[in-house]
Amino acid sequence: MTAVREALPENRYGRSADQRADRKLRIIGSVLGVVLLGVVGWIGYAYITGQGISAEVIKRQVVSDARVDVHLEVRKDKDAKGYCTLRAQHEDGSEVARKDFRFDDRTDRVDRVLSLRTTSRATSVELLGCTTDGGAAR
Repeated sequence: MTAVREALPENRYGRSADQRADRKLRIIGSVLGVVLLGVVGWIGYAYITGQGISAEVIKRQVVSDARVDVHLEVRKDKDAKGYCTLRAQHEDGSEVARKDFRFDDRTDRVDRVLSLRTTSRATSVELLGCTTDGGAAR
């Protein structure tokens, strides 16, 4: 007796259509994954290198009902020029002072104590942000 073969031997005549489609999907997925990683890396690099300045309020001291002193430290590129905006608030959250501090020093670190005249007693001081003359904001 002879056995009758009904199906062709597997993998003898090349890949099936499903296997070719799976391979194409894997290739497309890999390419899209690499492109996505590249875009995320590029955005991260641009964000880190694009920050020309950074600033920090070191401490504040309420001198009187009409004045608060703020110790501000700005780190920047040596040739960068721009300004930082400070805001003082009252206990109820209302704004009692706002001041733009201009820095044109040709150093990479500016460390100053600034006085803000207030309309009433300030309980907090906040750094709203810094901007270079070229427009890079922090």
